[in-house]
Amino acid sequence: MNSIDYKKELDRHKKLLSITLILNSSLEPQVVHEKTIEGITEIVNAEVGSLLLFDEEKKELFFDVALGEKGELIKQIRLKLGEGIAGYVALERKSLIVNDVSKDPRFFKKADEKSGFVTKSILCSPLIYKNKLLGVIQAINKKNNDIFDYKDLELFESFANIVSIAIENANLYTRLKETFYQTAFALAEAVEKRDPYTGGHIKRVTEYCLAVAEELNLDKEKKENLELAAILHDIGKIGIDDYILRKPSPLTKEEFEIMKRHTSIGVEILNKVKHLSNIVEGAFSHHEKFDGTGYPKGLKEEEIPLIGRIIAVCDTFDAMTSNRPYRKGLDDNVAISEIKKQAGYQLDPLVVSAFISAYERGKIISQNRRQDNED
Repeated sequence: MNSIDYKKELDRHKKLLSITLILNSSLEPQVVHEKTIEGITEIVNAEVGSLLLFDEEKKELFFDVALGEKGELIKQIRLKLGEGIAGYVALERKSLIVNDVSKDPRFFKKADEKSGFVTKSILCSPLIYKNKLLGVIQAINKKNNDIFDYKDLELFESFANIVSIAIENANLYTRLKETFYQTAFALAEAVEKRDPYTGGHIKRVTEYCLAVAEELNLDKEKKENLELAAILHDIGKIGIDDYILRKPSPLTKEEFEIMKRHTSIGVEILNKVKHLSNIVEGAFSHHEKFDGTGYPKGLKEEEIPLIGRIIAVCDTFDAMTSNRPYRKGLDDNVAISEIKKQAGYQLDPLVVSAFISAYERGKIISQNRRQDNED
């Protein structure tokens, strides 16, 4: 190998290392998938790259990332094992170079037909982790009308191994996160079932909060924190006696003072879980009022965490529109009118505005409307 070739190979391996570091810097599946596509084109100097994931249940490959105007059409394409070059590679679990797809009967033409792209050559490798098929990656059309060679293949297979590990790690992270959320919801629901009159409250409030978050353009992390806080905002009721929690009539002043303790009980419970430390204050400030007359701390305006201000509006609306043994839930229009009246007093005007916008766009459906739809 002469010095020019050696430098070229060294540069390519440096790129591989750099992309490996980028892939390993995130556990978010979509980020890993998109960085994979970017890596494909860089490593082997291809015009485009594609990632097809394996649907274990249906035994099919599907395009996970497809960019451009025709991206959604491409993502509708699914390949059986053995179908197309990608399907062949997945079935045989062997990499493949095809430098003239027009002469290969395995070439699947529908992707080009849907996208308007012209595929000339393909370098394809399976994604396998501990003998488990995850999908395939494809480098399409070597730039400068060049052809893919076995040095490309060797590097591409190394990249495929790295991608497989990154995808499996991201999948594991996602499964763990889903399990955590499901566990939190199951716990909250168990507490909720002690009160037969609040069935579905946690689910509805969480849905309302996420709809408001969309209106406020909150980032992914803030949405996730809000979702957890909404799920767990009443968890402290586990420490409230049944005679108060299940009382079929309005609470007395003394009973209400006892009920108010559910916020401090909730703080005690969640403070034992380090992962939840960044949502505790928000989760249990949903009874604070914008004018400072709420509890447990009497916070006002921006002193109240945004999470708490959002839950407060959503919790208030659900409480007003849900039936109780001593009263029927308010009509939506009456509840919305009351929400508007409380903007700047009990409730944050910004959040109220976002809530109403989400409601008007059909993103918030009260218990009343759900029952009407069922009837």
